[in-house]
Amino acid sequence: MIVRLMRLAPARQRVGLVTLTTRCRKSEIKRYKHASQEIQMMFSQSSKTQRQDAGQPSIIKSESMSRKQRKAALQHPPVHRMTSKRREKTCENFLERMPLEIILRILSYLDTGSLFCISFVNKHFHELSNSNAMWYQFYIRECTKKKKASQEDQTMHVLGMMGVQERPKGYWRNTFFKEIAGLNLNKWRTKLRRIDPFSGLPRHTEEVIRSLCITWEITVTDGRGRRSTFQQSHASFSSTAVFVFWSTVSWPPFNQLTSLELHGVLRVPLNCPAPYRPGWKSVMSKVKLQREHSELCVSDKIVKMLYVGQGLTLGFWKDQWEIAFVMVNLHNHRLVERSLHASISPCTAAGVSALFDDVDPEYGLHGYTAYIELHNTVRVIMSGRFSQLFCRRDQIFDGYLPLEVISENNRSPNIHLVGDVSLPWRTEALHGTIKDCCMLSLTVWDEAKQPFWCFSAPVVMTEASQDTVSYDFDGGSFSILYQDSEGRVEMRLKQMECKEQYFVVNLVIYIAVAKVNKHFGRDY
Repeated sequence: MIVRLMRLAPARQRVGLVTLTTRCRKSEIKRYKHASQEIQMMFSQSSKTQRQDAGQPSIIKSESMSRKQRKAALQHPPVHRMTSKRREKTCENFLERMPLEIILRILSYLDTGSLFCISFVNKHFHELSNSNAMWYQFYIRECTKKKKASQEDQTMHVLGMMGVQERPKGYWRNTFFKEIAGLNLNKWRTKLRRIDPFSGLPRHTEEVIRSLCITWEITVTDGRGRRSTFQQSHASFSSTAVFVFWSTVSWPPFNQLTSLELHGVLRVPLNCPAPYRPGWKSVMSKVKLQREHSELCVSDKIVKMLYVGQGLTLGFWKDQWEIAFVMVNLHNHRLVERSLHASISPCTAAGVSALFDDVDPEYGLHGYTAYIELHNTVRVIMSGRFSQLFCRRDQIFDGYLPLEVISENNRSPNIHLVGDVSLPWRTEALHGTIKDCCMLSLTVWDEAKQPFWCFSAPVVMTEASQDTVSYDFDGGSFSILYQDSEGRVEMRLKQMECKEQYFVVNLVIYIAVAKVNKHFGRDY
């Protein structure tokens, strides 16, 4: 290119081009000399660098290198030297060198959800995110929105930040969580004091549960101690109980499971991913899973049900012992307190005992009231309230106190079942209905109108033998039985084929004498 320019250029400009070419060649010679010297120095230190950087990639491998290879080696130094310098720069933790006041000032601009999630980064951020000063400011803002300030908050304003910091670490964070979770005991207790005059239970239980966003979880444990937790699929409410369903398809094998726990869960409504939301878990029941001690309720063409106690029912695929669904019955009596006893004081979840009476010789044998209901997840099949139930001392037999509600000699309360007796079930893929099966919910009050015995569980209607001839009913005879450690219920029904209805002809509630003695302080 330079030769062409010299041919085309005039005589005066040729001199300048010649000097330019000579300067370029001299500079190239100097550059190559300098490069050769550096290469020789690198080869002289090759033995040292090979020991120090064993296993590191190297660009220069032999002394016989072309001019282009030497030039490229000078322009691009070894990669491992550059990466080592970068590692030294990135390993520096600037947050540890930063003053604590500045870090807290930066974190104060985060919202509550981000501030809570940042505590999962490491121990340093966990300690910073539990600062009482920051969470106290969030708590004051929440109380200001609701236009309330307690006496404790006013004293904290007087004491200043020293009084805030004197609280244990995480105190104001937990107080703020309880505030936004709606754990105002006076508010929802006021609603639960409104009693339904017919069922005798709180009429706003469903409203309180939905407002607090209470859910339920099941945790199963296998023989190796591995635990798996499942969240509820859906729930349905009635006037006496709540029915919770789990219809997941990834249940562990039943023959490997040893226990099942039911937890009431209250999550704090923070703006963060659901698995990381804080909350409280309350153990409501724990059942040991033993197939031989369980009772097979009923089955249809697809599934079979196994009742394991405490309102827990497992549904299996009929041809194999694989769990299809789990169903739990929760009676409405103190359901909110039982679901939240881990987040409120223990005294609020304690039971109530009857007052001691040494005047009445038959104290605890009379004055009972019972409300019984047969239903499923869709409708009520039968319900009735019965008062002034009693038992004489000489009628106590086999450790039970019988309360005769309906007898064949006295059928004044004409109770009949509405519709067929059936229980619908549902999984993620299938659904169906099991015939001759429903839910039984019973509430028994003592003489002081305090709930004495409450339960909700699945029952089966089975065909019974006809002991006596009845001219009022031309159909068959059926029975419904339930029993647990606190008592049992026996119900006898007659069918009218012409009307396709079932009538209750006998109903007896048996209460364990040990339960009566413990509640009333007696020795029957």
